[in-house]
Amino acid sequence: MSEARMLSLRSVMTRIGLSKATIYRLLKQGSFPQPVRMTERSVRWPVEEIDEWVASRPRGVDENPD
Repeated sequence: MSEARMLSLRSVMTRIGLSKATIYRLLKQGSFPQPVRMTERSVRWPVEEIDEWVASRPRGVDENPD
């Protein structure tokens, strides 16, 4: 079994370019991968789940929203 690489909040923020507040807002809305509790004061995200989340995001800007 391969070990999943885990990312800290700081690493997730750097990887996806979103702020801590935005990540936690998305978590609350249920539209961001849930973290894995490592210890009482530490959480991590599997890198594969973050990469999948990024890949699922819409690409480009809709210039004609009609």
